[in-house]
Amino acid sequence: MAKTVNVLIIDPDEARAEQVAEGVRADNGDQETVIRQERHFELRMLRDFDPDMVIIACESPDRDMLEALQVANEQVPRPVVMFVDRSDDNATAKALEAGVAGYIVDGFNPKRISSILTVAAQRFAVTQGLRKDLDKAKADLAARKTIDRAKGVLMASRNLSEDDAYKALRKHAMDTGRPIHAVAADILAVSDLLKPGDSQ
Repeated sequence: MAKTVNVLIIDPDEARAEQVAEGVRADNGDQETVIRQERHFELRMLRDFDPDMVIIACESPDRDMLEALQVANEQVPRPVVMFVDRSDDNATAKALEAGVAGYIVDGFNPKRISSILTVAAQRFAVTQGLRKDLDKAKADLAARKTIDRAKGVLMASRNLSEDDAYKALRKHAMDTGRPIHAVAADILAVSDLLKPGDSQ
């Protein structure tokens, strides 16, 4: 069974919004498409409607819209295509920073919607993949730092070599069925509690 595609169209111009909707329907062919048209963008729409694609058409993106898109990209990322009648370098940069996958200036044409949405969806997928890779790299680095600090605590408190300290961490992790960085974090927490300090 084919997946239903949800498309959110934001445009204060209802006639143009309907043109966009017609282009989207034509692009999706026999695939079931649910289109929701709104005059203004709000973050709650992404949570309520859960769109697969967001299309925004406006004269020029204002600061409030760009800030809302920035928050949306951080909390509920979705591929966004924006058609604007006019723009400047600053607005363009802000839109790209906000995660807009397609930014078309003075180029709205219903016949081009298919190719524009395809490219935007692909760019969004690549960007999200890079974002996940970066988040994983940051998490891995933080875990390694935690493990290294915990090894230092064990080396100092139990007079172990670095290799033996790591083996002790790994053994406890295996015995308890927990990730080694979680065990390391526990050791650091206990170590902090045992440090001398002012009693309250």
